[in-house]
Amino acid sequence: MADLGMVSNLRRSNSSLCKTRRLQHLFGNSAKQENLSSWIPENITKKECMYFVESSKLSDAGKVVCECGYTRQQHLEEATRPHTLQGKDWDPKKHVQEMPTDAFGDIVFTGLGQKGKYVRLSQDTPSSVIYHLMTQYWGLDVPNLLISVTGGAKDFNMKPRLKSIFRRGLVKVAQTTGAWIITGGSHTGVMKQVGEAVRDFTLSSSYNEGEVVTVGIATWGTVHNREGLVHPSGSFPAEYIMDEEGQGHLTCLDSNHSHFILVDDGTHGRYGVEIPLRTKLEKFISEQTKEKGGVAIKIPVVCVVLEGGPGTLHTIYNAITNGTPCVVVEGSGRVADVIAQVAGLPTAEITIARIQQALSVFFREMFETLPESSIVEWTKKIQDIVRRRQLLTVFREGKDGQQDVDVAILQALLKASRSHDYFGHENWDHQLKLAVAWNRVDIARSEIFSDERQWKPSELHPVMMAALISNKPEFVKLFLENGVRLKEFVTWDTLLHLYQHLDPSCLFHSKLQKVLAEEPERPACRPAPRVQMHHVAQMQGVSLRSLYKRSSGHVAFTMDPVRDLLIWAIVQNRRELAEIIWAQSQDCIVAAVACSKILKELAKEEEDTDSLEEMLALADECEHRAIGVFTECHRKDEERAQKLLTRVSEAWGRTTCLQLALKAEDMKFVSHGGIQAFLTKVWWGQLCVDNGLWRVILCMVAFPLLYTGLITFRERRLQATRGLLRVRAFFNAPVVIFHLNILSYFAFLCLFAYVLMVDFQPTPSWCEYLIYFWLFSLVCEELRQLLYDPDDFGLMKVALLYFSDFWNKLDIGAILLFAAGLSCRLIPGLLYPGRVILSLDFIMFCLRLMHIFTVSKTLGPKIIIVKRMMKDVFFFLFLLAVWVVSFGVAKQAILIHNESRVDWIFRGVIYQSYLTIFGQMPAYIDGVNFSLDQCSPNGTDPYKPKCPESDAIRHEPAFPEWLTVILLCLYLLFTNILLLNLLIAMFNYTFQQVQEHTDQIWKFQRHDLIEEYHGRPPAPPPFILLSHLHLFIKRVVLKIPAKRHKQLKTKLEKNEEAALLSWEIYLKENYLQNQQYQQKQRPEQQIQDIRDKVSTVVDLLERESLKQSGLVEQRLASLEEQMAQTSRALHWIVKALRDSGFGSEEGFPTLAPQKASLGRDREPDGGHKAEDAGDTHHVNARHLLYPNSHVTRFPVPNEKVPWETDFLIYDPPFYTDDRKDKGLVDPVGNALEPLAGITYNAVDGPIDRRSFHGVYAVQDGLPLNPMGRTGLRGRGSLSCFGPNHTLQPVITRWRRNQDGAICRKSIKKMLEVLVVKHPVSESWALPGGSRELGEILPRKLKQVLRREFWSPFQNLLIQGTEVYKGYVDDPRNTDNAWIETVAISIHFPDQSDMDLKRLNSHLHTCDPGMSVQWQVVDKRIPLYANHKTILQKVAALFGAFY
Repeated sequence: MADLGMVSNLRRSNSSLCKTRRLQHLFGNSAKQENLSSWIPENITKKECMYFVESSKLSDAGKVVCECGYTRQQHLEEATRPHTLQGKDWDPKKHVQEMPTDAFGDIVFTGLGQKGKYVRLSQDTPSSVIYHLMTQYWGLDVPNLLISVTGGAKDFNMKPRLKSIFRRGLVKVAQTTGAWIITGGSHTGVMKQVGEAVRDFTLSSSYNEGEVVTVGIATWGTVHNREGLVHPSGSFPAEYIMDEEGQGHLTCLDSNHSHFILVDDGTHGRYGVEIPLRTKLEKFISEQTKEKGGVAIKIPVVCVVLEGGPGTLHTIYNAITNGTPCVVVEGSGRVADVIAQVAGLPTAEITIARIQQALSVFFREMFETLPESSIVEWTKKIQDIVRRRQLLTVFREGKDGQQDVDVAILQALLKASRSHDYFGHENWDHQLKLAVAWNRVDIARSEIFSDERQWKPSELHPVMMAALISNKPEFVKLFLENGVRLKEFVTWDTLLHLYQHLDPSCLFHSKLQKVLAEEPERPACRPAPRVQMHHVAQMQGVSLRSLYKRSSGHVAFTMDPVRDLLIWAIVQNRRELAEIIWAQSQDCIVAAVACSKILKELAKEEEDTDSLEEMLALADECEHRAIGVFTECHRKDEERAQKLLTRVSEAWGRTTCLQLALKAEDMKFVSHGGIQAFLTKVWWGQLCVDNGLWRVILCMVAFPLLYTGLITFRERRLQATRGLLRVRAFFNAPVVIFHLNILSYFAFLCLFAYVLMVDFQPTPSWCEYLIYFWLFSLVCEELRQLLYDPDDFGLMKVALLYFSDFWNKLDIGAILLFAAGLSCRLIPGLLYPGRVILSLDFIMFCLRLMHIFTVSKTLGPKIIIVKRMMKDVFFFLFLLAVWVVSFGVAKQAILIHNESRVDWIFRGVIYQSYLTIFGQMPAYIDGVNFSLDQCSPNGTDPYKPKCPESDAIRHEPAFPEWLTVILLCLYLLFTNILLLNLLIAMFNYTFQQVQEHTDQIWKFQRHDLIEEYHGRPPAPPPFILLSHLHLFIKRVVLKIPAKRHKQLKTKLEKNEEAALLSWEIYLKENYLQNQQYQQKQRPEQQIQDIRDKVSTVVDLLERESLKQSGLVEQRLASLEEQMAQTSRALHWIVKALRDSGFGSEEGFPTLAPQKASLGRDREPDGGHKAEDAGDTHHVNARHLLYPNSHVTRFPVPNEKVPWETDFLIYDPPFYTDDRKDKGLVDPVGNALEPLAGITYNAVDGPIDRRSFHGVYAVQDGLPLNPMGRTGLRGRGSLSCFGPNHTLQPVITRWRRNQDGAICRKSIKKMLEVLVVKHPVSESWALPGGSRELGEILPRKLKQVLRREFWSPFQNLLIQGTEVYKGYVDDPRNTDNAWIETVAISIHFPDQSDMDLKRLNSHLHTCDPGMSVQWQVVDKRIPLYANHKTILQKVAALFGAFY
């Protein structure tokens, strides 16, 4: 409760914290340091000894020290003064006080360069405070896994191969799963091994692999050179010196750990202070829940054991007892090897003699000094450890198929999770969530997706969501392989959830937040707007408006779920996810082109260079995939492939593949041979593409030649006819319309030039009127293009599309300039300015020819190059202007004094300087050609420049000629040589760059011209007005809507479209298979495959050699076992012969004593149940720690349980709990006098002390447990000495489906049982237990039944069937008190049974935290172990499934 209270305080204090997590740098900025310096002293304390008591021991340096271990000088001043406690013994609870810590911040290891963070804190610091410090102030991400490494604290030797395997595997599991590694933090023993493993990983890994979080929890008082870490306001950083030679009995911190928690109890030199705090912290972290991707899991903990001594054994025992799985590394030595040797044996074979033999082998130095009690304790603990095999994993190098430590660790966690009892499929779900959180698809494939469990697709949807949000493509692929269908998975709500969990670092997330921020203001009481799909559609620069529109009601499903999921992956730039989802798409070519478009639009706004490059690379990959699939389609069927180009895709905004490719500027795709063949086909209309251009022009001039067969048509109908259809088909062909318009445009330009140069009269002539009429037809055509909207886009969008074309802007500019010139021309006073404007307008009309000739394969690429070079000229002019202006101003100021005429200033500064570049040198700049006749002395002649500075008497120049000549030379050097050559180089670079892609660019731009003339009226200007008149009548008068030509956009019937898409999917699969094959055929991949095969062979050979040695060991162990059996047989034969009178005592052979075998016959996973079949004695009643107390039992191994077995050192403690209901319990205390009045093996007043197992023994006035020793005397927390009788009603009914039929599993019927759960308990239980005196119903049952149903239920109990009567193996049992129970089955076979209905109606819980419910009877049901045994008997009684 204290921890919970502290958490609330910490949350309030968190408002001052800068929550920005570290991404790249370990150390924060100054603001973070200030927060840390203020928060830590307020929340974290240290411990100081406040009373100096001289110890009888001296320090290593021979100084007098206090009982706390510190010298007098190291104490505070008040601790050495005369004290009120003078003369009293030193007590850490009284004499050690807490005060704000003075050691925290950043740590740097001098000479090594490693950096980390550290804090000194009291051993009583709440775990919640430490966890808050680590996650919020140290910036650590919440872990997906906690790896607690324990073992030998002193240096030990490991085999080089085992060391390498351990280091590699430990770091791999930490790095891949995002785990924290917790060790003791010192530079010795197992902690040193972990640190070196992290160091090797750091040196060999790339920057983006992330760091491994290694937390060292050490005792502050045992850290050498800790004085350098002390600074009251924190050290940023503190320099720490590792001095292993001078550390003495202290230890140095390990430089390879990233974080240190230094636990202080106010003492010096005492080890083990950190163990309780470390245990609490690990338990606290394991209770935290991490939620990511909509999936929440409790942080799992695993204990990894290397070597170790008695303390390590105690750590393993506590971990196993608390349900923490342990991985023991065999071959590391001592405790690890002892456990590994016996891990495969039944607990009945793990005897004191066997453990004694193992200790003599692995603990040679300390074995002789071990007392018998220690050996007994070791035996008991190892028995308990091995008994829970589901929590114990032994890693054996290269044996039994084990290869890597990381796999062993994760398998141990899954095995432990699999052993936990869950309702239904919760167990498998939990395992899968763990695998997804760890991002270990290999573990999921081998351990979870096996034949043992068949997954339904709907069961995988939550983890599929988590894998998508967490960007784990391998898991997405795995789930798709196991039946997940995206069409069922992606609903509207799913899509919203995905967009609400976008990656915060992606550009789309920030854009979406801006859209949400721009929502209309809402009242403060209403929550912030959630992401909706119309918000996604509002993204500027991303064309999604046509896909997602605002919906008034709730939408359940989307039009195309795969499309929506693909867009979600693309906008986050997730390449692997996008590839997997694209492979599931139906309209795959359009999808790939659309993704390319979205990525290119996002890339325009991306500021991060790396993200920009990744986006463009993914866009290229999408375009490449579109090309690949289209190539397969075009190779298979050209006509069908062209249908894919022009088919209207409803899912992608009612557009076509070709239109999307043009908008995305996918030049490689558009320049594909198949698409160009289609465009050529459109260009020639109904004419055959092999008609020569000269034939077309000849028929244009003399159209009667069409009837001669000079022109061929594609359709046989047109080829056979000779009527007007041929003429109409010919003149409707875009190629013919184009050439007619060229002829018309040339005629217009010639007439325009003639009027400007020859026939420009004050009154317009007929030629000029013809130009006006001609231009009016051009204006009408531009208006038709502007208003042409076959797709119902709306006027605004059509206008935007129209003005996005440069040539349309040029047309509008030329028309407006002509209108301005015409306006001036019609005004008599402005006739000449009008002619000037029209002359300039003629230039603009001539420039329009460049667009016309882009269709030419020869001129088109050159025009593109010229356009690109214009950009180079612009940047060149900027550089040139700097030199021209600087030289011109300097020259003008040196030569001429106070020139006031602006036009001559411009000439002198700009015009003459510019002409100088081309060789026109100023005549007066050097004085040689100086002449006063060529200039005006006072600047009064408007046609002459002002004379330069000159001598009025001698008529010679007075300016410094040498300076002007030098300036001229430098100017010409930089402009003529440097800048002009720079321009040539830029032109050359542009030419080479564009020349490589000229063909692609020309093919891409060719489409616009083809589309323009494909939809243009056949008549050229000015005759086009007739077509416009016809169009006006058709659209405005007759209201006939516009339609796009089917050649460029076709809407297919549903059946035809479905068949076409199925064909496309088939060819997409072919393409993907070809890609995989080509990938395998690449030399680099083949080399990689060969390397992997060689590595596999080498590993197999090494494992084979290890297996051979292991086989020899097993054979020797088997031989030893056989010899032991032979020895026992000989003993029996000799004894039998001697008892029969054969032989004499003198001749009796002396056989060698039998030694326990250390053979490893079986593995801990190899078929043993959680509780061994060999356990014939009670197990729960011998747990060392008695429940709900601090009492520890005396260890009782299996072989010492029976009272008949001698156990001379058996000295159990006496414990009797002081219960509140004293009137209903036996007396407290171990005195025999109060207990003398109890009568055993009889009814003692209201208490029945008779046992179901017959008469039990009474020794020293106390009854003896009939099942043997438990390690504890007294009655513990039970009510009575002797048997404590309980009642367990087992209430069952048949499990039925919705139709009322009984459910079956493995042919057998399925039962449901009524179970209850208390708020303080983690397990469910049967609604039974102890009863009050004189009552029939148990207390627990009364708590879930209404009072009015108590009496009817008693009748049901009387009618029930007794299924068990006897001893209960309960952890509360002692040597003198135990539980016995009667289990009665109450079964309701009929669902319409009135008693069942009354029971359900009377179920209630008086405690809000208590739960009661019906659960399916299964062996994995989470009940107490003894209750499960009873339930199994009930299932067997009815022949039901269990």
